[in-house]
Amino acid sequence: MLDSARQTAEPLLETHGLTKEFRGFVAVKNVSLTVRPGTIHALIGPNGAGKTTCFNLLTKFLTPSAGTIKFKGQNITSDRPADVARRGVVRSFQISAVFPHLTVLENIRVALQRKRGSSFDFWRSERALKDLEPRANELAEAVGLQDFLHTPAVELPYGRKRALEIATTLALDPELLLLDEPTAGMGHEDVDRIAALIKRVGASRTVLMVEHNLKVVANISHIITVLARGEVLAEGDYAAVSKNKDVMQAYMGTEHA
Repeated sequence: MLDSARQTAEPLLETHGLTKEFRGFVAVKNVSLTVRPGTIHALIGPNGAGKTTCFNLLTKFLTPSAGTIKFKGQNITSDRPADVARRGVVRSFQISAVFPHLTVLENIRVALQRKRGSSFDFWRSERALKDLEPRANELAEAVGLQDFLHTPAVELPYGRKRALEIATTLALDPELLLLDEPTAGMGHEDVDRIAALIKRVGASRTVLMVEHNLKVVANISHIITVLARGEVLAEGDYAAVSKNKDVMQAYMGTEHA
């Protein structure tokens, strides 16, 4: 549940009438979304509800057919993906290109280089690279990878690899972090670990995530927006949304755990 300060805070991200049509098929229809600072905001819905299309619109990998997107009160509807990322709206896969044969430390260091405007400058002096290591170590510890610093990414278990992706995303110090199904394909232990990580990350920044695991959503989200057939079906905290008859009908026959 949101405290009063968060409820009254100016929106960090908001959309009005966001719509995306593909050759007559409306994937996202008139979606108005308000993400307030300091919240973990979940976007959920049955398969085909338009969640990923919505994410692609917010990060400008798709151009809206109609509607507007604002970040910190500024219209970013016409921005390019790189411009949106520079503003502080970062989707994990945008910059978490994990290099499989680089170690955890090296991957995070590459992401930190990008923040300095030289993401693929591998020829920097050893001293300059060493300067990045304290922050790289901090990020590795923040996501629970302090014992894997010198492990090549390709050798990491799946859940740890997703943690590395989040670390490389955090290296850009985003103001709004977008996570697309962060626990997909994980076993229970990894799900719990990543959920706890997202909750820790959400203590110091704003998170918008698409997530199918409703247990994760219930445990860590402040606000939930439910999409169905491209439209907003309901919004509120988990207690309110889970009792909504339209939501229950939309999820009929799907897993509730």
